[in-house]
Amino acid sequence: MVERFSVKSVQEALEDTPVVLVHGPRQSGKSTLSQSFKDRRYITLDDPIPLERAKNDPAGFLETYGCPLTIDEIQRAPELFLPIKAAVDRERKPGKYLLTGSANVLALPKIADSLAGRMAIVDLLPFSQAEMDGKPSSFIDQAFAGQLAKTGTFETEDLYDRIAKGGFPEPSMRSSAARRDAWFANYVRTLLERDVRDLANIEALAQLPRVLRLLAARAGETLNVVSLARDTGIPNTSLHRYLDLLKAVFLLQYVPAWSSSRENRLTKTPKSYMVDTGLLCYLDNLSPAALKDDPFKLKPVLENFVAMELKKMSLVTETAPDLYHLRTVRQLEVDFVLEARGGGVVGIDLRPTVTLKPSDTDGLRFLKELSGENFKGGVVLYLGSAVEPLDRDIVAMPVSTLWGSSQAI
Repeated sequence: MVERFSVKSVQEALEDTPVVLVHGPRQSGKSTLSQSFKDRRYITLDDPIPLERAKNDPAGFLETYGCPLTIDEIQRAPELFLPIKAAVDRERKPGKYLLTGSANVLALPKIADSLAGRMAIVDLLPFSQAEMDGKPSSFIDQAFAGQLAKTGTFETEDLYDRIAKGGFPEPSMRSSAARRDAWFANYVRTLLERDVRDLANIEALAQLPRVLRLLAARAGETLNVVSLARDTGIPNTSLHRYLDLLKAVFLLQYVPAWSSSRENRLTKTPKSYMVDTGLLCYLDNLSPAALKDDPFKLKPVLENFVAMELKKMSLVTETAPDLYHLRTVRQLEVDFVLEARGGGVVGIDLRPTVTLKPSDTDGLRFLKELSGENFKGGVVLYLGSAVEPLDRDIVAMPVSTLWGSSQAI
């Protein structure tokens, strides 16, 4: 079984917080993680019998099962949140309720305020590459500490297979591309027909798969709702609602624009990504061979892959930085900007090539100028196998260093 690095975060939260919510996309491993805490009663609301009681008599439901209690797929019965709040207020004891959700319950009406100050939230995304390899990555913490390797070589041979498989537990373990595609087809259908319907009674549900495919084809681009509305024929207002729903079930991930007080010409539009490149490759009909042979197809998919790896790592590192992108009106760009709570900044640019040229550091140099003393270093991730210094505080590294071990030299 693959060890989830988020287990420690959940355990720590259960020790000092009454309610802990583990949320993320369906089939990302939330149920397996929650059941690993053996000293608790476990109830899943995918079972229609407890679901009916939870909806019709939520207070009685909580009284029947007692504490400590794990409730899986809590978004199916939002009626439980106010009784949970009442139970916590009667006896504020850590670890009373462990909840999991395949939809962002904080986006549901009246939910965000009901457990404010009483609930810790742990995001659980599909497996990271480091989790699948069974070795925690220190890439982010080392980047902020200025301790990334300056020399060395890393394997890159299986990169395209890793991208196409993605990180969802079940399909990532399947060796056949056809069986993975079958899983993703069922996943999308079930998610849109059940989870999205649970969140909202939307019209024209049949259009959502097309919207999803267009978003997959535009992964890594700044979100242009006007263009998307034109290509789908869906009115802007309806499209915004669809995008919010896809975000609520975690299929769509945004990376906001980074800004500095010394620069007011930066774009404010977020970039959009799929939650998993296995899903993206299914939606866009891409194989490992197609990615390897076509650099134009590879660039957005590789960017999506790196974006999600950085997000997953950021959730379990000591530094815990926020993820942004940078683009200016002069078209200077940094694919990813990591900003720590203390203000430290690390820039990461991506080049889907095996060789680099001097201009590949232009964006990182600009970021350094903007962030001043907060700049902790820049990395150009590329398809070569060698680590190469490009400047005093900018280094070129193979993409695989994100999950491979690296030591300062």
